[in-house]
Amino acid sequence: MASHMSRCRTWSRLHRFGIAAYRKYSSGGRYPNVSLSTPLPGIPKPVFASVDGQEKYETKITTLENGLRVASQNKFGQFCTVGILINSGSRHEAKYPSGIAHFLEKLAFSSTAQYGSKDEILLTLEKHGGICDCQTSRDTTMYAVSAEVKGLDTVVSLLSDAVLQPRLLDEEVEMTRMAVRFELEDLNMRPDPEPLLTEMIHAAAYRGNTVGLPRFCPAENVDKIDKNVLHSYLRNYYCPERMVLAGVGIEHEQLVECARKYLDVKPVWGTSSATNVDLSVAQYTGGIVKMEKDMSDVSLGPTPIPELTHIMIGLESCSFLEDDFIPFAVLNMMMGGGGSFSAGGPGKGMFTRLYLNVLNRHHWMYNATAYHHSYEDSGLLCIHASADPRQVREMVEIITREFIQMGGSAGEMELERAKTQLKSMLMMNLESRPVIFEDVGRQVLSTGKRKLPHELCDLISSVTASDITRVTTKMLRSKPAVAALGDLTELPTYEHIQAALSSKDGRLPRIYRLFR
Repeated sequence: MASHMSRCRTWSRLHRFGIAAYRKYSSGGRYPNVSLSTPLPGIPKPVFASVDGQEKYETKITTLENGLRVASQNKFGQFCTVGILINSGSRHEAKYPSGIAHFLEKLAFSSTAQYGSKDEILLTLEKHGGICDCQTSRDTTMYAVSAEVKGLDTVVSLLSDAVLQPRLLDEEVEMTRMAVRFELEDLNMRPDPEPLLTEMIHAAAYRGNTVGLPRFCPAENVDKIDKNVLHSYLRNYYCPERMVLAGVGIEHEQLVECARKYLDVKPVWGTSSATNVDLSVAQYTGGIVKMEKDMSDVSLGPTPIPELTHIMIGLESCSFLEDDFIPFAVLNMMMGGGGSFSAGGPGKGMFTRLYLNVLNRHHWMYNATAYHHSYEDSGLLCIHASADPRQVREMVEIITREFIQMGGSAGEMELERAKTQLKSMLMMNLESRPVIFEDVGRQVLSTGKRKLPHELCDLISSVTASDITRVTTKMLRSKPAVAALGDLTELPTYEHIQAALSSKDGRLPRIYRLFR
C-alpha cells in the first residue's frame, strides 16, 4: 500500500512539473539529463519585454516658438536628470571684465523670485530626492538637477527660476567675491598644477582672444563685478535661442509641456534685444606663458612631495565640428600616458606611447600625459610632463621627439588598441545618466542634433593609420603653445622648442657652454 502511494505521488509531480523536476541528481537516475540549451519540458515558454530599437536610442528634439530647444532621451528608471545648457562662458567676456562666468557659477541656485535662499531650494529638491549643480566651461554654462521623475514639474520650475529670475543680492555677490578669492588662493597652493597649467596653455595658444581669456576670475577683477555688470552680461547671453533644456529619463512630451509652462517668462533683467554679443572666432596664435614658482614645499601633509617643474606643450588640432575630430581623439588615446605611479593592466592605458616610450624608459620623469581640448572653432592637443628642475631641457626634448614621432606610421596593434579603448571609454561613460544628459545637451547646443553612440563607434572604427599621419602632419605645421611652471632655469627658449618641432627628429638645437 505504501509503495503504491509513493508511485502515485511521483507520477503526480511528474505530471505537474515535467521530467526535469523529477530527474535525480546522480548520474544513475532513471531519466537522461536535459541539456542547458534545451527548454525544460513542461515549463511554459517565457515572454520577454521588448523595446523597439529606434525608440530605445532616439534623442527627440523640439524647438519652441521663442527659439528654446528641448532635447530628451528616455532611460528607464525612477530618477531623471534635467538641466539648462547655455551658449555662454569665459570666451564670451571680451567686452566685459573677465570672471563673470566664474561669478555666475558660484551664484547659481541662490535666492530667486520664488525661493528666498539656497536652503529653500535644497529643501524643495530634497522632497524629490534631488540634487543640483552648476558648471561653467570656456564655452558653455550648465545648470542641472537630478531628482525623481514625478518631481519633473517642480524641477523645471526651479531651473527656470534659478536661470531667469536670480535676485543677485548684494550680500550674495559679496559672499561670492570671498569664495572666488579663496579659490584663486587655493589654485596657487594646491599640489596638483593641472588647472593652472590648463589655464596657462590656453592663454599661450589663444593670446587675448576667445578660449584664451581667463576661465578663473583675475584677482584685479573681483571687485569690479557687481549686479549691474552681471545683468548687462545676462541680457546679452541668457536668451532662449542660446539655450537648450535637456532631460534624460523623462517623456519628451512632458518635458516640452513643462518648458512651455515655465520657461516662457520675462527675465529679471528685462527683455530688450541682445546688442553686445561677441561672435569672435578663435584665433590660434601660439606662444609661451611662464610662471617662476617655488615648488619645493607644496606638500599638504607630512609626506614631502619632490620639487618638480611642469611643462605643457601644445599644437593646434581642430574643432569638434570637423571630420578630423575623431582621428585626433584616437591619436590622443594612442598617446595616453599618466603619472609614474599609475598602476593597472592594458585597460588602464599602460601600453600607450607615453608609457612605453617615456615613463618606462626615463625613470626620473614623474608625469607624461596627453590632453585634447576641442571647441566649436579650434582645438589644442597637448602633452603635460613633469620632472626635477635640473632635467627640464632633457624632458622638453623627449616631448618634442614624441610629437615628431606622431607623424610616423602607427602600428596596426597600437591603433586597434587605441580605437577599442576609446570606444570602451565612450560606452562606459554613457552608462551614467548625468553623462548622457551632458552629451545630449552639448551636442544639441552646438550642432542642433545628436550623434548616437553607435554612430560615433562606427566613425572611430573607420579611422586608419593614414588618417593619423595626415592630421599629425597638419598639426605640426602650427606654432607651439608652451606653458611652464616652477624652477625654469634649465628651460630651453621658445625659439629652440619651435625649431625642435620643425626638425625631422625633434631634437633641440645644441648649445655649448664654457662653464656650467
